[in-house]
Amino acid sequence: MAGPGLSVSVTRRGESLSIGRVPALAAGDVLEIEADLPADQSVRYLLVSAFLRGATNPPPKKWIASAQTWKRKDKDRILKLTVPEDARQLVLFLVPDTGGDFGTISDVVRGKPGEFVRVTQILGQASLDRARLNAFVAGIRTQENSHPEYLKTVAPVLSSSLAVKLNADCLAKLVESQAACLLENREALVLVDVHSNSLTETIVGTPADLAFQISATREAGYGFYSPYIGVVRDVARIFGAFNNPEFTYLPALGIQNGTAMSLLLNAAPSFRKPKSVLVVAMPAIEKDVPPPLRAASDSAVCAARAGAVFRVEGAPLIYATDYAHDMTVRLTTKDGRTMDAPVAPRADKGGYVLVSPLRAADFAPSTSGRLQGVWGFNRFDGPEFSVQFPQDAAWQVDHIAPRLIVGRDNMLPLKGAAPACVESITMQLPGRPSQPVKWQVSGPDSIAIDVPLTDARAGDVQFAVKAFGASQATMLTIRAYAEASRIDNLRLHAGDDEAVLTGLRLDEITGLMLDDLAFRPGELSREGDVDTLRFRADTPDKVRLLGQGHNARARVTLKDGRSIGLPVTITAPRPAVTLITKSIDYKEPLPALAIHLEGQDMLPDTARMTMSVRAAEGMRFGAQDSLEIATIDEGAHVRLSASNGLRLESPQIAIASFDPAALGSSAFGPLRFRRVQAGVAGDWQPLATLVRLPAVQSVSCDPGAKTCRLTGKNLFLIDSVADDRTFDRSVAVPSGFTGNAIDVPAPQGRTLYLKLRDAPGAVQEVVLPAA
Repeated sequence: MAGPGLSVSVTRRGESLSIGRVPALAAGDVLEIEADLPADQSVRYLLVSAFLRGATNPPPKKWIASAQTWKRKDKDRILKLTVPEDARQLVLFLVPDTGGDFGTISDVVRGKPGEFVRVTQILGQASLDRARLNAFVAGIRTQENSHPEYLKTVAPVLSSSLAVKLNADCLAKLVESQAACLLENREALVLVDVHSNSLTETIVGTPADLAFQISATREAGYGFYSPYIGVVRDVARIFGAFNNPEFTYLPALGIQNGTAMSLLLNAAPSFRKPKSVLVVAMPAIEKDVPPPLRAASDSAVCAARAGAVFRVEGAPLIYATDYAHDMTVRLTTKDGRTMDAPVAPRADKGGYVLVSPLRAADFAPSTSGRLQGVWGFNRFDGPEFSVQFPQDAAWQVDHIAPRLIVGRDNMLPLKGAAPACVESITMQLPGRPSQPVKWQVSGPDSIAIDVPLTDARAGDVQFAVKAFGASQATMLTIRAYAEASRIDNLRLHAGDDEAVLTGLRLDEITGLMLDDLAFRPGELSREGDVDTLRFRADTPDKVRLLGQGHNARARVTLKDGRSIGLPVTITAPRPAVTLITKSIDYKEPLPALAIHLEGQDMLPDTARMTMSVRAAEGMRFGAQDSLEIATIDEGAHVRLSASNGLRLESPQIAIASFDPAALGSSAFGPLRFRRVQAGVAGDWQPLATLVRLPAVQSVSCDPGAKTCRLTGKNLFLIDSVADDRTFDRSVAVPSGFTGNAIDVPAPQGRTLYLKLRDAPGAVQEVVLPAA
């Protein structure tokens, strides 16, 4: 709860500061202390001060003074103290006036000074930690009231600046719940601050470290309570030996607030016997050590930008107290003058914020600035920062920049002055509205722009680079190209009139010249990351005359006018074979109602094929040769080699045997084959038509009937059934037929005629048994 306040000023070497700006007292300091009590205060308080000089060295009586807060005259109401030599702590007491109380306090302090040294340390550290916590709470509350959606960004910065523990799980909650979650168990959030510990270090040993006490604690009957209550309980135990029927001692946290010190109590004071004596710790009397500030980033700061932040770390108290004051950044202008630019601490920004932007015209593009100010009564220098100012000089494309390529994201480096001062960059593609793009500072004079061109076309791209404080943007126009085709290989076999090009982005190629012979692009295919583009010769007869080993010069032209040259050597003719003969062997005996296929070019799926082939003149078969058999669309294929169905009769003749089942149950229709040698394939040649056969189980006819009943399996493979070859009278099997019987025309003799779906142009026969 809020208690009374104290107004305290400190004068050193003729300069006066409020207590809120004094991190440590020094011998010779003059203090004026006045109780801030309401005008209608009914209880008279005696304000008592006591200087301490160590746990084993009681202070002299003259180090203990008092003031009567209810008096009208300043000399009676205000304590005016001079810090004596050898003093280490100063403790204040607000004592309800009962008469004789000054002597009681004096005897207690001088009787056990070590206990008050310890109390002063603990309360001093607790007050500083409370100040950090209050600053964190205020920062969260401010953000909650203005832009709660930004808490996810601001809260971690506040946590880092003030050394306050952050519950990251809170930031995953709904925006409306984040602030309340972040402030749960708030007294358990304070982390150790090494610098503030040093302020309370005294001759009694290790400084007070409240970090070990700032955690929720449970005691029987009390439940969870503030760790500050725990601090007060510890101090109360110290004071327990001094309690008497007249007085008990109630510790108070001194929260410095400008010229005043507000007292925070964890228990209500008593005005009946035993009355409560409020105990307040003042700043330690020790060497004044400036904050160990260091730059939190090596990045340059744009001082022409409103709200520019000089990010620092290492001293949370710069945000929670006024110990560091009159802070500026010292800069040197173009003409050599020194300028001090005021800055203000912002925990939510993680550093000192420039109060007003500076005129870029007064400064060079890049300079340095030193953070400086006053810590208590003493000036101190902070870290140095790289500072930049925007200039009129235009941004230019870095000479090492790669070309912009459409169809992918690009990184475009630019060179120019003051990259930290770039406010925004927009990009405009032909026929499209401008759009903002991301960028990052990549050096003291360079930036790198993320250029998204995934769905863009080749052409001019316009960029507008806007700097803080600049009236207009720097405009850049840069051409974006289609991705340059990559040529891996151009192959032309002797005797061919077709060249094959492999590489990447071959869709950008419009033509090919081989010496003085022109080729036109044809079929483009892609396998994995490699494109294959076939070219047809405009004069095939001349191209076929090019012999093996002939060296030529090829030039590939692209859509954007560029060309790529490469040498080409005519390679050996592609492997070729001639089909000698083929035969079919059924894998099982034919059924009674077998379907007899027409001609030698039909390959039923219930049979195996054996074929013989002859190598072209001048060519031989080798152990690594293979024959590839595939459907017309190459959706199903099988490769026959020495290990699975290909045998050599001689170097010129090979025998191949294969089961069409290897092509899969859904393969059907025309088959073709080709020879493959050392990865080079010959031309496709027709082989046979793969036909899937239905199973006809019976054909039953009533005497004199015009139709018969055909039963079997897989009847959907039949296209139509007729009683003669002309198919004048036929029955079509419906598409998608799933039945096992169908009515068909009665045969004129013992033969039914069928057309199968896999070979609808051929007529097949089913011969019925004799009656």
